[in-house]
Amino acid sequence: MEPLFDARAITARLNDAVARWHETTISHDEQDIFLKLALTNQGFNFQLWHEEDKARDPHAAPEDIAACKHAIDGFNQQRNDSMERMDEFVLEGLRLGGVNADQQAPLHSETVGSIVDRLAILALKSFHMREETLREDAGEAHRRGCADKLAVLEAQQQDLAGCLAMLHDELCQGRIRFKVYRQMKMYNDPSLNPVLYGKGKPGGS
Repeated sequence: MEPLFDARAITARLNDAVARWHETTISHDEQDIFLKLALTNQGFNFQLWHEEDKARDPHAAPEDIAACKHAIDGFNQQRNDSMERMDEFVLEGLRLGGVNADQQAPLHSETVGSIVDRLAILALKSFHMREETLREDAGEAHRRGCADKLAVLEAQQQDLAGCLAMLHDELCQGRIRFKVYRQMKMYNDPSLNPVLYGKGKPGGS
């Protein structure tokens, strides 16, 4: 069957997108469906990263912190939904490609979507750590320490991209299987969060 995605190419595009989005608006108008799904996930991680930064401003007003928290919850929900869509795409691609893994085949606990999500976060960490290596208002020790950390992050990302490529090949050959693991986020659902359906009283009333 045709490859479902190229792990190394996706990793490179995630890195490029982070750099580009710091100069322009988030966009992911791609022809390749899986790449578009991966960049959609990256977009939510990108927004999460910067909301988390704002939420840690010691001078921020309480209402601003609350607004950040609500934004973080929303982006995190969408981020998890995008991971599930990537997994659904891969499983459907395997089905259409005639790959039917034996139900006795080992079950991989980490899904394709969760690995792409980790790669997206590493792309963000690497970009911002690289910025720290260039700070003129920081001392040489700071820049050198950040350069060492950047090297570790880049190695981790390349290792993880290799793991994703290996998982892709194992899945396409039916030697391993995985399931879509639903996140079942309860805190955003007014019917499941007792503080929401109980009007602010833990446990409801």
